[in-house]
Amino acid sequence: MFQFISQQSELDGVLALMSQATVYGLDTEFIKVDTFWPKLGVLQINVNNQVFLLDGTSLDLTAFWQKIFKAEQNIFHACGEDIDLIYHYSDQTHLNNVFDTQVAMSFLGHGLQVSYQNALKHMLDIEIDKGQTRSDWLARPLSLEQKNYAANDVLYIMQLSDKLQAELHRKKLYDYVLEDCSNLTLEIATDTPKEKLYAEVGNYRHSRKQLMQLQLLSVWREEMVKALNQPRSFVLKNATMIDLVEQNPRNTFQLSQVKQIRPNVVREFGKTILDIMQTLPAPEEWPLRIARPIRHSSKDVTQTVDDLIEQAAQDIQIPKEVMMRKKWLSALYQHVVFKGDEQDLPQYLLGWRYDLLTQPLIQLLHQDADYLTAQMKVPE
Repeated sequence: MFQFISQQSELDGVLALMSQATVYGLDTEFIKVDTFWPKLGVLQINVNNQVFLLDGTSLDLTAFWQKIFKAEQNIFHACGEDIDLIYHYSDQTHLNNVFDTQVAMSFLGHGLQVSYQNALKHMLDIEIDKGQTRSDWLARPLSLEQKNYAANDVLYIMQLSDKLQAELHRKKLYDYVLEDCSNLTLEIATDTPKEKLYAEVGNYRHSRKQLMQLQLLSVWREEMVKALNQPRSFVLKNATMIDLVEQNPRNTFQLSQVKQIRPNVVREFGKTILDIMQTLPAPEEWPLRIARPIRHSSKDVTQTVDDLIEQAAQDIQIPKEVMMRKKWLSALYQHVVFKGDEQDLPQYLLGWRYDLLTQPLIQLLHQDADYLTAQMKVPE
């Protein structure tokens, strides 16, 4: 049913087999509990309907990464964390040859986050055990239960993919799914610029001074977690950073009273954190206030927006939630208010959705610009 590969010489045989194929089914098992970067335990591959479990703790996978970047197609289910791991270990981005069976299932009306287990049950009437989800994948030797679990994650993925792709071709949706998969892997490859990380923590209630403090703290935290290989929450949680700028402690004692700040962080980095918060550039360099989030357009326009999305979804027979996400609509609101460049919109809105939905929505929302702008204003 599967072969566990832990020796480099054995991997050479897998690589030779991969050279004879162009499509691979892939999955990963890893641990990411107390680190910033994932630690690979097992990498599963289905190649020519043979399943191999590659030992992530002992193998040099350099040649393997090169193979998957050159493949015709790599098949995953819910690829987000797998792709993130591959980018880290291979030191390459953007893997644009992915077919994600979860994305495919969403286009066919099964919800945005259908599990692999449910996908197999629904599409192939196959049931698999998911009992090893929280296993220690770095422990050696792996148990037979762990190996069976890992193998099951790719054993049927080619069959699932074949059935989904046939259905997508029949409904003329295959190219749309491939484009959305490529946008997903590009999104994972795109890091927020360090100087803009504060916008993911702060909100419209914060003053420009507080946003400046958040910007400096966010950059420092990002550099620390990568240097220490620790999760962001081990250094400063987002909520702790907000408490810091709102309470503005002036000494170590006040700092230690901030909610959820770790005692070891106060001991090791307390002086640095206080210095960051108190040594600010000139006020003209502080970030502008964050606009209020736009909840909706005006009543009449909101209904027309909803109707447009509904009609576009019906036109190509896909679910409405696949056609347009809340965060994409929010990006369109901001685009209209700030007269932005269309190239800065989410990639999802610039491909096959552009003529069908994005352009008509932009034209419609321009009629509502005054209402949208009024919602975003914050008191000085």
